[in-house]
Amino acid sequence: MTQSVKLDIISDPICPWCYIGKTLLDKALAERPDHPFTLEWHPFQLNPDMPAEGMDRREYLETKFGGKEGAVRAYAPVVQRAEAAGLKIDFEAMKRTPNTLDAHRLLHWAGIEGKQDECAMTLFRAYFEEGRDIGDHEVLSDISDGLGMDAAVVQKLLKSDADRADIINRDKQFREMGVSAVPTFIVNGQHAVPGCQDSALWLQVIDDITAKIAKAE
Repeated sequence: MTQSVKLDIISDPICPWCYIGKTLLDKALAERPDHPFTLEWHPFQLNPDMPAEGMDRREYLETKFGGKEGAVRAYAPVVQRAEAAGLKIDFEAMKRTPNTLDAHRLLHWAGIEGKQDECAMTLFRAYFEEGRDIGDHEVLSDISDGLGMDAAVVQKLLKSDADRADIINRDKQFREMGVSAVPTFIVNGQHAVPGCQDSALWLQVIDDITAKIAKAE
């Protein structure tokens, strides 16, 4: 495959639908190893007003869903869809709901080193399967170390304001473009594919694009 097609992924590391949606996309990409997509992740904070230190998860659920029972009802479809995708989300392990600005900064830096996709999936697993606080600098620098990045440099960057304004501005731009929920996928800078889509849809998209490229050649 000679021609590359950009696939922009607008996401938040604490969005379960983003984790499920990307997993289903990955299944399609694995079935079409010669797919034309080049992936790039972009920031969108589900809770932009979250305190910098995050919030106790129980308190967060009380505020957002009126308590645990409301949360269980809201998350039931998530659990069902995650299991169907082969994922196990451990909501009980999550003790804090983080502010994700720093996680988005790490994703940006990982992108510079060509490790963005791996970083995104590691953040998802850390939060949804291991219950780690991905707003914590130690956790984020440990994740960076696991990706082969320089954890000491990442730690220093996290303590600074590096790229903070850029992430906030990019998030704001997507909202101004009309993005109100994630995941949102944008194919070739033109076609928005909102929400958590099945692998079958992605296979169709890949096959259609591949056919068009072949025809143009």
